[in-house]
Amino acid sequence: MQRTRETNHTPRLRMAAVALAWALGGSAALAQSPPAQPPLTLKALFDRAWERQPEAQSAALRRESAQAARSGADAWTAEPAALELSRKSDRPGSNQGSREYEVGVALPLWLPGERARKAALGDAELQAVESRRRAAQLQLAATVREAWWALQRAQAELGLAQDRLHSAQQLAADVARRFQAGDMSRADQTQADGAVAQAEAAVAEATGARDAAQAALAVWGGAVVQADGAEPEALPAAGLPADHPAVADWQDQAEVARRSADLAAVQTRANPELTVAATRAREQSGERYAQSFTLGLRIPLGGGDRARAKEAAARADALDAEARVRVEQDRLAAEVAAATARVQSMKRQREAMERHAALARDARGFVDKAFRLGEADWPTRLRVELDAVQAERQLARARIDAAAAISSLRQALGLLPQ
Repeated sequence: MQRTRETNHTPRLRMAAVALAWALGGSAALAQSPPAQPPLTLKALFDRAWERQPEAQSAALRRESAQAARSGADAWTAEPAALELSRKSDRPGSNQGSREYEVGVALPLWLPGERARKAALGDAELQAVESRRRAAQLQLAATVREAWWALQRAQAELGLAQDRLHSAQQLAADVARRFQAGDMSRADQTQADGAVAQAEAAVAEATGARDAAQAALAVWGGAVVQADGAEPEALPAAGLPADHPAVADWQDQAEVARRSADLAAVQTRANPELTVAATRAREQSGERYAQSFTLGLRIPLGGGDRARAKEAAARADALDAEARVRVEQDRLAAEVAAATARVQSMKRQREAMERHAALARDARGFVDKAFRLGEADWPTRLRVELDAVQAERQLARARIDAAAAISSLRQALGLLPQ
């Protein structure tokens, strides 16, 4: 009988043990869960987006390629040396008759001035690789900044819509109590409920806009991100910098084209070759082999029209790039002037909206107190509430627009997000 009682209690003990293990395991999992990631900043988002770009992933290989081309100018020969092997016989397949074996090395020589100009071209290409990377970063920064501030605006609109809903719900609850007490009419109750419905619709619309802006920003971040406020970037110093990435890119391209034209001007023919060879030969079978050495020079004739066409094409590329530099400088100067004016305008607008919002908040407080005391009617209370909400909305937009204007000015000046 005792054994039977123990058998009946065994399943219960097992269930209790399983429940205890599950509880302990769940607690450990909760304790070991990773902490929530902090909101993303503009600089962190840009860094993450740049890591995903093809230009960033291939930058190291492009620098390596340019460095290898530059190192070629430090070699003793214009091209790698060539090994020449030959064997002569007047009776193939037989050990009789004459034999001759020759081993030689062909050394391509530099043309006059070619080595120095190839080194200058290599230096220009190295610089062009770096400036092209900076220009690609700046171009990406413009897209990331645009998506970033679009999300900031959407998040501000959602926050204000939620605040409006909360305020409308409080007002509707207050009106409902006063309607039950007989102080307000059913029309007032209906109007208050309509304000709540409008606020709920505004929240739904703002939520959809925020989600769309967040999804657009996630393309650059690799995941759905939560932006961290609308903190403005540092206000830069005035004046277009001389090393602006967009200008430097075209300047370096022009320098590469000029150096290519200089190199083509001396490469009017193929490189001459110096040949050094050793020969071992015999006249008849059984005779001793004789040794001889050969020193030769191979000088190609001129390249003609092909060399001139290559030089002319390089000169044309240089002129195009130089013209692009002037156009880009004029465009950037106008863009910086416009961005500077926009920063000043947005600053004044933000200050005016701050004063307007402060006055609207004060008016809302006065009218709310009067409404609770029965000294103000319901239409006046609702109108003042809507005015205060609109003022807060305009202030939020003005703050984000002012921060975005500073970001646009930094973009025009060629500065990356920080």
